Parts: sequence; structure tokens; C-alpha cells
Amino acid sequence: MGGDKPPRECGAVAHHGPSCFVLGHDWDDSPSEPAAAEPPWLRQAQHTATPNLSLSNKRRLATFTPVDLQRGEFYLGSLTESGEPLLYEAADLTTHGVIVGMTGSGKTGLGVDLIEEALLSGIPCLILDPKGDMGNLALNFPELDPSDFEPWVDAGTAAKEGKSVAELAAETADTWRKGLERTGIGPERMRHIRENAEVTLYTPGSGAGVGLSVLGSLAAPELDWETEAEVIRDEIEALVSSVLVLAGIDSDPVSGREHILLANIVETLWRNGEDLDLAALVGQIPNPPFRKLGVFDIDTFFPAEDRTKLALRLNGLLASPSFASWLEGEPLDIAGMLTGGDKTKTAIIYMSHLSDSERQFVVTLLLSKLITWMRGLAGSSELRALIYMDEVFGFVPPTAEPPAKKPILTILKQARAYGVGMVLSTQNPVDLDYKAMSNAGTWIVGRLQTENDKRRILEGMESASGAVDVSAFDRLISNLEKRQFVLHSTKSTQPRVFSTRWAMSYLAGPLTRDQVALL
Repeated sequence: MGGDKPPRECGAVAHHGPSCFVLGHDWDDSPSEPAAAEPPWLRQAQHTATPNLSLSNKRRLATFTPVDLQRGEFYLGSLTESGEPLLYEAADLTTHGVIVGMTGSGKTGLGVDLIEEALLSGIPCLILDPKGDMGNLALNFPELDPSDFEPWVDAGTAAKEGKSVAELAAETADTWRKGLERTGIGPERMRHIRENAEVTLYTPGSGAGVGLSVLGSLAAPELDWETEAEVIRDEIEALVSSVLVLAGIDSDPVSGREHILLANIVETLWRNGEDLDLAALVGQIPNPPFRKLGVFDIDTFFPAEDRTKLALRLNGLLASPSFASWLEGEPLDIAGMLTGGDKTKTAIIYMSHLSDSERQFVVTLLLSKLITWMRGLAGSSELRALIYMDEVFGFVPPTAEPPAKKPILTILKQARAYGVGMVLSTQNPVDLDYKAMSNAGTWIVGRLQTENDKRRILEGMESASGAVDVSAFDRLISNLEKRQFVLHSTKSTQPRVFSTRWAMSYLAGPLTRDQVALL
């Protein structure tokens, strides 16, 4: 990994030296003094990456402390055979990752660990949270005081166990203290996140958290049509697909006349430098700013009576009292959500209160905006930003094309060049389109429910790397316990079994809207 390298600026986020896939190190027991700008826990260890070195010569977890870590090294746990710390290089996530495990496998805790490590390395994160678990990242209590845990422990569990809430909170704080001590994590790492990271819970369609104005303004992207027409059209397609899904209208982007009409209206106005809101878009439907679509007159392609029906249906959406919440809150601005200010930003998009169609709407719009932002960046081989999706079920299915699938696949295919990584997590492996996700360079697999689940995972890894020992991997997966995972990387010669470290954040379970409001 080499010695210290000064950070170099890439866009609004500082990045650091080169990285490689590391499962262990030779460690120097006398780390050099930190640079003045570095936090105390981030002392630079002088060491050499030697991926093929015998494990017996490396430090065990008992003597490992995270102060040895370099920026960009993610401490995820320990190898089960040797007790050696498992370190993962942030730059490897530019080739994206997949995490799979059944309910109770420890998958959510691993995801929290991954985001915590990204924050410690100054890497901003966009988290798509359909279930509500990832808001636990805001529950960071460095002092491990029972009073901090008390509002978040389950009163029903306390009553069931014959304890007061205060007693359960004290026990929980003690459990967290011991768990962190066992994995070598002290309060200084937790304080660093609390003091240097900004975690924001956005609640589109609700005022419980920070509102997100998903449709408040359909402003044209600041891109040149001459050179970026494909990028802009992709954003238009995502925008129109999202609006139609929200309205309950099924219209294919290539053949559906509703989609074609709306997309052409948006493109015509954007080319003329005109920004839109949804009301203005609906108002254009009866009398669009063009008279032909393709070779046909507009009234032949989409008769006026039918256009009026479409406008009335979308107007009903606008007139709904519940729709107002989609227009309120912070603007949907990816640059503002991930960059700027003195702290590393993490934007959690809380969606457990939304219907399936509303989640499709939010994810599609959000990721299309992210792609447009991403393509305005300079190239980078280092991880500049991380996108994490806690449950991808229904978004990238193998036999259907929901609106969110296209932007997800675009990110998996193109984001590497810009230093943007994506990690998709799921408990439903049969629902993933593995052929489409063959760009994933890292697969982390926990306990699975069925043989069919295992078969689908192995098929996916084979399509990604073509060099998987299926029988060996099958045996490893079959013997996993809770919080144990098999890590397979296209940059490693063999899979590794590891146990996850203790999460610094309190894992309270899925947050309710009332709990989000407390934060």
C-alpha cells in the first residue's frame, strides 16, 4: 500500500493514495505519528500488502487495534480460522458489491459496519433504505451511557423479560461496551464519526424526518445537449417513468404513447431552456408544444380526447391532499446531499412508510439524478462516494423491467470510471438479475434459506468472475453461522470466511416514523 500520500482533491471530496484488496498484513508495531490533520485513531501504520503471505505470520485480532488502519481500509471483522482482522480496501468498491443473507444472518449489521468504515475514511454515502434499518447509523453513543440507549430499547421486550426500560437500557449499554471491546473498538472511533460525519434521514412523502421535494422542480440539468444528449434523455426517461408509476399508469418508454408524449414535452421545453414543475407538465398535455410525433400528426398518434383523459388522471394525482408531501422539503440535489461543508455527509432515504410503487418512484428519480451528477465529475480510481441499498428486492428482478432497474444497472456499468461504488443487499437472492449484475467485483454471502438460493448465488458469482470453485464455495456457505459470511472478490484467489465486527451504531431494528421524528 506504500507510505503516506497527501490527499488529492477530486471534486468536492478529498481522496487518498492507491489501494489493493487486502485480507491481512504484516504490521509494524510502531506506527508513525499521525499527520496534523488526521484524527487520533487514524495513525498511519507502516506495512506492506502481501495478499499471498501465510496467515500464521500475521497479527491476530487479540493484538490488533483500529489505530493501525490507513484511511481507506475498512475493518469488517475477523477471519474465522485465524482470528486475523479482515480489512477491505475502499477502492475495491468502485467495482461494486453484493451482500446476500437470509433474515437473521447479520446482513444488516454488516451493512452498518461498511457505512461506518466509509464515514471514518471521509467517504460520503447515499443509502436507500426501504425497510428502515439503516437509520440506526444515527444511534451513535460514544459514552455508552444507558440513558442514551433508553429511548431506543423496546419496552415490550423489557416487559416480557420482567425488567424496567431503564434496566434493559443498562444491560444493552453493557452488551455494546463488551462487544466493541472484543473487536478492538474504542470510543475514539465512535466520537470521530459523531463529530465528523453528518447523518441526515430524508423521508420523501412524509414530514417525519427531513422532507425531500422529489417533484418540487423539474429543472433542466446543466448539461450541453450537443455532447450530453444521451445523459439528459436517460434522466427524462427516469422522470417520466417515475411519474407514471406514481399515477398507476403502465407505459413502456419505447412503445407506450403516454411515456412518449410526456418525454417529448419535457425534452422540447428543456431544449428551450425552460424549467418545469409537475403542474406545468400536466398543463402541456392537452396542447403539447409540437404538432408531430415521429411521422404522425399528434392527433393521430394520441387523439386530443385521450390526451385530456391523461391530463385529468395526472391532475387527480396533483389534487390529492397526500401529494403535497412530495413537493415539500429539501430540493433533490445530489451534490448538496453528498458534498459541501466540513463534515462527511450520509444521506439516508427512509422509505419504509411508502408503497412499492412510491419506492420505485423515489429510487428511480434519485438514482437518475445521481447519474447526471456523477457524469459531471472527473474520473477517479479511488472511491469518491458509496451508494448502499439495504433491500433490492423488486428493483432488479431477472424477468421484469421496473423503472428503477435501468438506473441501477447504469450505475453498475458506468460508475466505476467516476469513483462511485454501489453495494446491493438482499435476503431474496432469487430476485436478482445476476447476468445484468456481472460487473459486481465483491460478493459477500451469509446464511441462506434454500438450496435454490445457493444455486442462484453461485451462478451470479460465476457470471461476474468466471473463476469460482463452486463445490468449495457451496461447502463454505453451508457451514456458516449467524454473523459469518463468505467474501469472494475478483481480486482475490480464494474466498474467505469471516465474522463481522461489532457495530458501533446501536442496532435498534427498523425505525418507526415516530422514532425518525425523534432524531
